[in-house]
Amino acid sequence: MMITAEKLRRYYLEDKLSSSEIAKKLKCSASGVNYWLLRYSIPKRNISDAIYYKRNPKGDPFSAKLPQTTQEGFLHGLGIGLYWGEGNKRNTNSLRLANTDPRLIKKYIEFLRSAYCIDENKLKFGLQVFGSVDGKEALNFWIKSLGFQRKQFQKIVHIAKRGTGTYKHSAKYGVLIVYFNNKKLRDLICQTIEKL
Repeated sequence: MMITAEKLRRYYLEDKLSSSEIAKKLKCSASGVNYWLLRYSIPKRNISDAIYYKRNPKGDPFSAKLPQTTQEGFLHGLGIGLYWGEGNKRNTNSLRLANTDPRLIKKYIEFLRSAYCIDENKLKFGLQVFGSVDGKEALNFWIKSLGFQRKQFQKIVHIAKRGTGTYKHSAKYGVLIVYFNNKKLRDLICQTIEKL
């Protein structure tokens, strides 16, 4: 079955349908769709990109915005610095930043909101508490401090206290981890850091 280049570009490039989804729509085989993609020199998405489009069918859950004011520029620089210093760069699929200070966490979220217009409903939070810290009390502290919904917080992780380290002692309400699961935004911020 012949598939026109126009139809294939619309389904594959604009609508971001997979080869198998196009095949189902056109009642043909996925290998046939792949043949025509190759024939029209339409580059195939890699698996990572295919998964990204599947998870974000309405497009990116963020949009980058250049700073318009000195205050926005300062916040942008601060946010990049916070991620550079406190963020987890090893995870290649999401932005993760951990800290014990709610003011720092709030500034980081403000940066994501201002510079990248993130969908805040997609923010997730993890909480680690040490030793005898009351997990429920710590969770309530973070919910009240940040103003996010309980459903955005994952299960509390309790870590047995070892030794008398000052870090664990100072973490009265545990360590909060902010997650924004988006590979494209993570790569964009890491590329900004690499250019510095």
